Amino acid sequence: MEERIQKDIMSAMKEKDEVRLTALRAVKTAIMQTKTSPNFKGDRDANLPDADVLKIMQKLAKEREESFNIYISAGRNDLADKEHKEMLIIKEYLPKPLSEEELTTLVKEVIAEVGATSMKDMGKVMAAVMPKTKGRAD
Repeated sequence: MEERIQKDIMSAMKEKDEVRLTALRAVKTAIMQTKTSPNFKGDRDANLPDADVLKIMQKLAKEREESFNIYISAGRNDLADKEHKEMLIIKEYLPKPLSEEELTTLVKEVIAEVGATSMKDMGKVMAAVMPKTKGRAD
């Protein structure tokens, strides 16, 4: 995924697509910050695993969405528009979110799998559901 982002940065530069370039550079910067963090345990020269890149992109998309809402409430439509466009570009790289119906079906299947019968079993259900919805549902 990291290589794809780098290629897309180059394409955006060639196409002079400033909004896409800004959004993808923000992703690249966040990846580099992760790699140079003192807490980073991996190989700084290797690409981050796609799961880590997805987490970074989810965080950046959420930040853009929050900024968009703040700018809208402040009447700054010009800045809100910029944030919204960047958020949409970042979301292009994220997996398609589960619909409410898909999520409900998945949870019901997991409840049956783990044999949950009461609210006391919520921890078991959540532990089984979370890995299946990683990056696709909160």
